[in-house]
Amino acid sequence: MRVGIDYRPVTAAPYSGIARQVLALEQALLAAGQEVVRFSMAPAAHPHRQLACCPEQAVPAQGLHRPRARLAFELGFLPGALRREGIGLYIATANSGLPLRRPQSLKRQVLLLHDVFQLTLPGRHASRLRGAVYAAMDRFLIGHAVRGADAIWTPSRFSANEAARLFAGAGARTSVLPNAVSPLAVPDAASDPLLPARYWLVVGTREPRKNIPFLLQSWQLLREQGRALPALVLVGDPADVPVELGKLPGLHWRSGLTDAQLSRLYHDAERLWHPATAEGFGLPVIEALRCGTPVAVATGSALDEITPAQALRFDPLDPASLQQALIAALPGRLAEEKPEALQAAAGVFGVAPYQQRVAQLLQELQR
Repeated sequence: MRVGIDYRPVTAAPYSGIARQVLALEQALLAAGQEVVRFSMAPAAHPHRQLACCPEQAVPAQGLHRPRARLAFELGFLPGALRREGIGLYIATANSGLPLRRPQSLKRQVLLLHDVFQLTLPGRHASRLRGAVYAAMDRFLIGHAVRGADAIWTPSRFSANEAARLFAGAGARTSVLPNAVSPLAVPDAASDPLLPARYWLVVGTREPRKNIPFLLQSWQLLREQGRALPALVLVGDPADVPVELGKLPGLHWRSGLTDAQLSRLYHDAERLWHPATAEGFGLPVIEALRCGTPVAVATGSALDEITPAQALRFDPLDPASLQQALIAALPGRLAEEKPEALQAAAGVFGVAPYQQRVAQLLQELQR
């Protein structure tokens, strides 16, 4: 059976978390002996025009998510392309993306549903009108995909439960496929000379659910009270937080990092903090653990599932809980978390277990 996968996330943002999961899925399908056909949109000279089935019309990579382009692809191009390519199984890889007209030749269609935050939480948009348009589009396209999928694969039980809560009948078709976390790049030989010797790390600041102001406020308060909390390094954009918080003494912002530079930050950090109020998986947590770096995570979402039992935890809505965790994370207050144990805990999310799980889910589809 020829398997088609939605390759648009890789074309649009090849280094994003979703794109990395699409690439992992592609390799897992190939390892399982499947013939894989990629479907995407791309600019005129983009190399994916040689790698994937694309409509003739060129589309800027940064415009693949726009409503007109998405509808043209999923309604106008994809149904016929799937039929012409003889695709028996099609996998939509970015919360939606199944053909709006399912061709009769398509025996199975699967939705890779990373999370449902587009439906349950506010996002960041340039204007209220733009936000309303994208919200309406997400409701329609995600709803169509969830209802039309023969199987739904989510990276966590948390996301599976949320899908079942929002869509009647989705629970019976949903299976957990934990994300694949590949080994990080070899870290840069030298640490960033502009960073202090001791620091805590935060990776990802854009969405409001990342809850970064909550962390910064408690961190600042304790430092003002004389607590010797380390500096914070945030991989993100200062514009993601209020101006007065983005310029606090002891904050160091980084963006546009290479894989080797990010790996260096993970290895050098005393601890990774992940204060999100909602998370469908939590890739930075596993990446930190892969480096042997301890983590401190918010409770109440998929972070509960992926972190080892001994991980430091706090309530993402309770400042007192976070402040207690910040103090507890200071040297000498917790039992030593050995790097080998942390790396072993992250190993269950490696490439080999992921490929085994994909092969199992494919067998279930065939049955």
